[in-house]
Amino acid sequence: MRVFEAIVAGLENIGVTAAYGGAGETATGMMIALKHSTKIRGIITRHEQAASFMACGQAMFSDQLGVCWATAGPGAFNLISGLGIAMSDSYPMLAITGYANRNWRGRGSLNETSGLNNTPDSQAMFAACTKGSWIIDHPDQTCDILEQAVNLAFDGRPGPVHIAVPGEFGLPGHDVTNYRPIVLSVRSCPPDPARVEDVATMLADAFAKGKSVVALVGFGAHRSGAGTAIRLFLERFQIPLLTTLDGKGILDENHPLSIGVFCDSGHASAWKAFLAADVVVAIGNAFNQHATFNYWADLFEDRKLVHINISEIEIDKVYKADHAIVADARLAIEALTVALDPRVGPRAAPTVDGRDYEYRTILPVPGTVHPGRIAQIVGRMLPPRAIVLADAGAHLAWFGYYIELEDGQHFRKPGAFGPMAGHTNGAIGVQLAHPDRQVVVGCGDGCYSLSGFELMTAVEHDLPVIWIIFNDGQFKLIKIYQLTEYRETGLVEFQNPDFAAYARACGADGYTVDDEDGFETAFAAALASGKPSVIDAHITRWAVPHYGTSPQGVIAGIVERVEKRFRED
Repeated sequence: MRVFEAIVAGLENIGVTAAYGGAGETATGMMIALKHSTKIRGIITRHEQAASFMACGQAMFSDQLGVCWATAGPGAFNLISGLGIAMSDSYPMLAITGYANRNWRGRGSLNETSGLNNTPDSQAMFAACTKGSWIIDHPDQTCDILEQAVNLAFDGRPGPVHIAVPGEFGLPGHDVTNYRPIVLSVRSCPPDPARVEDVATMLADAFAKGKSVVALVGFGAHRSGAGTAIRLFLERFQIPLLTTLDGKGILDENHPLSIGVFCDSGHASAWKAFLAADVVVAIGNAFNQHATFNYWADLFEDRKLVHINISEIEIDKVYKADHAIVADARLAIEALTVALDPRVGPRAAPTVDGRDYEYRTILPVPGTVHPGRIAQIVGRMLPPRAIVLADAGAHLAWFGYYIELEDGQHFRKPGAFGPMAGHTNGAIGVQLAHPDRQVVVGCGDGCYSLSGFELMTAVEHDLPVIWIIFNDGQFKLIKIYQLTEYRETGLVEFQNPDFAAYARACGADGYTVDDEDGFETAFAAALASGKPSVIDAHITRWAVPHYGTSPQGVIAGIVERVEKRFRED
């Protein structure tokens, strides 16, 4: 058994079902081993960066390890963006790369990245963007290194790991003589009972004194599968729920306790409830830039913060916590519910501001589609358990604001690393991980132009992802930023091809829409087709999403920016 064969067998043993990669000389052994695998679907992508994004998608809403591979040198470096996503967004992921023949190190051989004699240092690069990186020095190390790597990927806060396989190990005479099954032993991360007791005591006292308590939930709650535990906690103690964009869907957004999205493109109902709160219980929340109005300094002034996160480095990273529990979100909330229950009697239902954003009137724009109306239509027509992804761009704000998720549906925007096309391509991995669920992607024309050629990958593997292209021939968010900071714009407009015609040429379904009725008809057809589909929606340039730089609302944010500008002038 050769090294790559042993790696594939080990991955089969821990339940990996798909691996994504690009062709290359030092990766040929991986390609051949996957060809003969009966359990892992090998997916060759058009670009290795897309492979890394798809591996993130595989892990996004599942308990599976995302796996990607590439050849040595430039192919391996193309995986870096996906590793950045996995690191910032907590996806368990394994990158497997080739490595130039070690006998030629320092000679500048093809794809050499030893760091010697004016060659790039791949180990330094991979060490900087993973939880751990290894080079296999002897074939008999393969199983030990693979086991160590995959367990580290899942340990504590999940993240990416990397293994490099030297080129000579793909040749005859370098066999693994000690193959053994890989054991995946993921440690649980239970809460410290003393910290749970501390928080329970504080919350019981707050309830007794009539203090206002709200929960603010982020993506970490999704990663831990904490949905049911959080619902029971909120219902038992009648705590209103705010979410970040990535926390959307942790509770049915039509639930009586669901208030809305709290972020710079979120709901007024959410920031009003936040500002009125005396205590904020933050669950699986890293307090990233857009979820905190650019790290608003006074966000927790006059209110207490309870921070629950699996990673201790997240505690006090942005805001000083008054109380903290370092634990898996599900285990922490379950323990907190048990500790708090006997201390609190029946609780009256709070007054929650109704939203109904999917049904609010948006004035039509003749000849084009309003992006907010697209989001409303998508939200109303989404099948049960559908997964909605938004790529980098203004469309994520429209989706996050207007789509109201029902129980079992999921939403994800680009995370803190946030590369363009991360979800345009990552959707393929999400669809492979969840073949029984509909995956819908909202992406800008800029994102799709960057990497929409991976549509052929979806066609080849019969994956019914629906891409909705918000087409206005410009980088909208960059344009808004330029106008805000420079009072002029530059290099933000571009021409687009006929995306629908391209889709049909690839063997997918393609639709061009210029009005709301046309979009609704096209989306219904795409949902019914069971094929990869592209909807080229020609949207108005004049619609600006609900952005605010202040938790006190959009108008307050505008006033603060104007005052700042006058001070600068």
